[in-house]
Order: sequence, then C-alpha cells, then structure tokens
Amino acid sequence: MGANVVFVLVFIVYCAILVGAGLFSKRWVKESSDYVLAGREISTPINMMGVIAIGFAGTTVTLVPGFTIQFGLLGGMSFAFFYNIMGLMLFAILYARFIRRCGAQTLPEFLEMRYGGEIRSLVAITSIIGMAGILANNIVSAVDNIIGYTGWDRMITMAVIFLVILAFTFISGLWATTLTDFFQVVLGIIVVPTVLILLLRRFGWLDAISQMWPRDSFVSSGLVGTIALGKLTYPSMLNFFICFAAALVWGNNYYWMKMANCRSEKVARNSYLLGALMLFFLYFIAFALIGLYAGAFHADVFTIKGGKIPPTGAYGFIASTLPPLFGSIAVIGAVAAAVSTSSTAALGASAVANRDIYQRLINKKADPKTSLRTSKIILFLIGIITYILCQFPGGPTYLFAFANCWLIPPAILVGLGAIWPRFGKRGAIVGVLCGMITMAAFTLMGTVLKIFDINRFIYLAVLGFIVTLVTAVIGTLSEKPKYYGGKNWERVPSASNREDIPVDDQCREVLALIRLGHLYMADLTDYLGVDSKVTNEIIEKLDRGGYIVRAGLNTSKFYTFEITEKGLSVLKPLEGTDAALVKDMLSPLYLELLKIVKDSPEKQFEFIQKNEIRSMRMAAISAHLTRQGYIVERGLFKRKLEITARGIDLIKKYA
Repeated sequence: MGANVVFVLVFIVYCAILVGAGLFSKRWVKESSDYVLAGREISTPINMMGVIAIGFAGTTVTLVPGFTIQFGLLGGMSFAFFYNIMGLMLFAILYARFIRRCGAQTLPEFLEMRYGGEIRSLVAITSIIGMAGILANNIVSAVDNIIGYTGWDRMITMAVIFLVILAFTFISGLWATTLTDFFQVVLGIIVVPTVLILLLRRFGWLDAISQMWPRDSFVSSGLVGTIALGKLTYPSMLNFFICFAAALVWGNNYYWMKMANCRSEKVARNSYLLGALMLFFLYFIAFALIGLYAGAFHADVFTIKGGKIPPTGAYGFIASTLPPLFGSIAVIGAVAAAVSTSSTAALGASAVANRDIYQRLINKKADPKTSLRTSKIILFLIGIITYILCQFPGGPTYLFAFANCWLIPPAILVGLGAIWPRFGKRGAIVGVLCGMITMAAFTLMGTVLKIFDINRFIYLAVLGFIVTLVTAVIGTLSEKPKYYGGKNWERVPSASNREDIPVDDQCREVLALIRLGHLYMADLTDYLGVDSKVTNEIIEKLDRGGYIVRAGLNTSKFYTFEITEKGLSVLKPLEGTDAALVKDMLSPLYLELLKIVKDSPEKQFEFIQKNEIRSMRMAAISAHLTRQGYIVERGLFKRKLEITARGIDLIKKYA
C-alpha cells in the first residue's frame, strides 16, 4: 500500500474523530454564550490543553523548523521564546485576573466598556481581519506539510482542509474545539518526540548535525544567515516580539476568550503558565531540532538551495522519509494542530462579528437561539474572507506576520487601558485609526498595487506599533479624561467628593448583588445576562454617586467593588433570616442550591431548569459560592459542584 493511500485512510479516521467530537458536544450548546465561551465552565487541565493546542499550531509546525533552517537554532528558539515566554506566560501574569474579573466576553467588548462604542466597532473590524489571517495561515501551513509529504495539488488540498475546519467548527463551536484540543495534544505528545527520536537514531546527535550543517555554526546561522536583533525590517527579534507576543497574544480575541471561558482567574492564570511551559519543552524545542536535521541532511530539497519545498514544509518532508503509517500519523498530527488552532481563530472572529457587530448594531433584540444561528452564518462568511487571504503572497511566514499587524492596535489599547486611568476615548480612536490607515495604505501600495514596499525600510508591524502608540498618547493628552482619570478624582467617596445621582431599579439590583458578595464586574454581567457595556454604565453611575467604591483605579482592582453606607441606604433593609443569609453571602436561592448539592447532586440540572437559570448566570453563582468556600467545582469538561465542610455547616445553621 502506497504512502499516499495510507495517508488518505488515516485522514479519514481523523475526520471521523472530529465529527464525532462535534456531535457529542452539540448537546452542551444551548445558546451563543455556550457556543463561543463554553458557559465559563472550562477547567485548568482542559484550558491548559487548549493553550497547548493553540500553540501547537500549523504556524508552529511550519515556522519553527523554517526559521531554524533559515537562521539556525537561534532563529527557531527566538520565535519560541517570544511566543511562549513573552507572549503566553507574561500574558497570564499580567492579564489573567484582569480579564476574568472585567467580565467582557470579547476583547472589543472590553474596549467599549473603557472607551465607548465607536472604538469597539473599529477594533472589531481589525480583529476579524487579523484572526481571519491567522486562520488562513494555519490552513496554508497544513497544506504546506501535506504537500511536503504527498506532493498533491495545492488548491485541491487547500479546499479540503478549508471545508474540514469550517464543518467541524460549525457543529458545536468552542465545546467541539475543546474536545479535539485534548485529542490533538495527546497525539502531538506521542508523535513529535517520536519523530525526533527516529531522526536521532538515523543521523546521530548534535555532533552529526554540526558536521553536516552548511554554515559555520548551526546555533547562530542557517542557510540564509543570522537572525537580526533589533533590525526594523522582517525578520528580527524586534519583529518577533511585536508580532508573536504583543499582537498575536495580547491583542488577539481568541486568547482573550481562552481567559474569559475559564471557571476562575486562578484557572486562567495556571492553565496559561503550564501550557506555555509544556509547549516550550515538548514541542518548540523538538520542532527546532527537526529543522536542524532537515537543514543538515536535506538542504538541497528546499527552495533556498534550488529545491522545490519551502523551508516551512520541512516537517512534512521529514515525515515523508519515515515509514508510511507513522509518517501519515505524523503529518495528521500537524494537520490536527492547524485544524484546532484554525477553529479557535474562526470562533474568535465569529464571536467578535456576532457580539460586537450583529448584536450591537443590527439586531439588538436577538434572543439566544437567533444569536446562535447567526454565529454559525457569520462563520461561513468569515470563511469566504479567509479563503481569499489564503492566496496572500509569501506563504505562511509573511501571511502570519501580515495577520498579526492588524492585532497591534487592540494590544496597545488593552495595555494602556489596564494601567493608565487617564487614557481615554480620543486617544483610542486616534491611535486605532492612524494605525489602521497606515497599515492598510502600505499594504495596498506594496502587496496589491506593488508600487512601494515599505517593508524594505521598516516592517509594517513595527511601523503600525509606533504609529498607534504615539498617536494614541498624543490624542489622550489633548482631551479631557473620564471622571476617574482626572487629577482631582478621589477613589474613596466622602460627603463632598461625589455627585447627586439618583438610582433606578437596575442600579438597586446591582447594589443588591454587590451586597450579597458579587464583587467583580464579571459576576454582575453574567448574573444579569447583559452586555458588559450595560453593567459598566451602571457601575460608573454608582461610582460617581458614591454608592460603591472601587478597589483601585487600574488593573483588576478597577473591576472589583464594595458597597458603601450610602449604597446600603438605598436598598430595602433586611431582617431575620434574610439579613443573616446576606452576612454569610447567601440568598434563599443559593441556600437551596447548596442543599441540592449536598443531598441530591444529580438534581442540579433540574434546579437550573426550574429556576430558569441561563449558563452565564449559573457561572456567576457557582464562582461566587466557590470563592466563599461553600462548594468546589469539579469536572474535567462540564462543571460539577461538590459541597464543602463549610457549606455543610451553613446548611445546618439554617436547617
């Protein structure tokens, strides 16, 4: 049986696994929040797998060996360092608590909370282009590896991979992606080290690579030369930081969603840190070494040495030198990496288009079923954009860098918005517009019209970063800041430093939730089942009126609240059992849930249905009870609540 026939059979089995995962998880999708955010139910092991799966992408499989062949081990490991350490790990340390507490389901949704609706619409457009570009990059990367193995026609192979990704993602959204992430990572952990071991046994260790390497040192130089440090043109380590840390991770909606879908901020932080470490040691080092073997012993097959295979197809070519069955499985592992990351990018773009454009500007009264149906329609529209981007010149290397250019403005806006209270609407709009127009104009002149290529002097991502940052700061300094960014604003309210603002029923509902112990913006937004814009407007009114006090004016403290005496004075006084329950951060509904968790845990779903609790409200309730120490959240995939000793004591107290 020929190698290509074996590959087709293995590919069919893989597609069957994808469809099976989608059909199995479809029953968990009841509304759009389940489709794009998995109801904030994702656990540490599963989100860690998701982070690894995003990192173990078609991009990694192509670029790490490709950069190693071109620029030596330093080139491949530079990409690994800036993505894993400066990107994922620093993102976890700086942003996990902030993202999970602010409650925004998407990155543009947060930007409206901070700067207003106009900036949300602008960034939604840039985010869709960027994520569609990343989706296209992963498709092209998968195609490069399949062609490197099989030699098939590019356009036909691309169409098949494209349809597989869209069909799979369409079925169950994030839940289907989450299940297959698990499969993909397990497959990769087995396959990638095995490929490396087979190469080591065939060719020898680093001394053999050193003897056969075409340049002086395989560490510092490759077939093209040495990777530059601070050069403004691409590629260089400066470009790697801007593209693969700041833009790809910090300004990317699907990395934001991977934080927002977690059960808690602790889950978000730990899953990213563990995932980044596993990626670095289990995958990136292995792919860099595979690139060394390819460059040392098969240099003549690559285009930079007169061959037919681009350096980005090195992994697929290496797989073609292995026994057919294992070679097919090795390539399917690379395809699985591309499919998983592609589906996440597709969902990220779909979530932005649905929540930040459709539900805000087109159909504000869309019910959950309509929104879910729209998410799937949008997915196919994004697919059309993606297919066009797949034709981008320069292959995966330049397509990936192009995609990340469009994620630079949101990365800057998130960072400045998190740490600088004065940074405001005008600065955000000016920065995004100037950055977008600059990058769009030079892309048109260089890539489309071919009349002037700015990349010969400064890479587009570096230029976009500088323009966005400088104009954003200038714009902010020329405007009057929001109330909390002013010099005279005092965080802690007093009798003389607040406005006379009346409260309505919605404000009282939020105050009652804060009195109950729902201290984070995420809890309030999830419990009310509204867009974060609505909750943010209520909180700002209560803050200006002195009914609440923020824990701080930047980072996660900005979205952490406490009710004041003035806030308590506008709520109905509680007496007897109700007053005692609130002191224990409980309501009658929460106490009923604790009793069910203790005595009849199998009836939790029945409780949710009887009280008509939607998935995001349940996420708020569960997170609150967990923080109080009354329950613990178990379950690898779906959330399962278990009572604690403290919870049992409370049940006895109110028996």
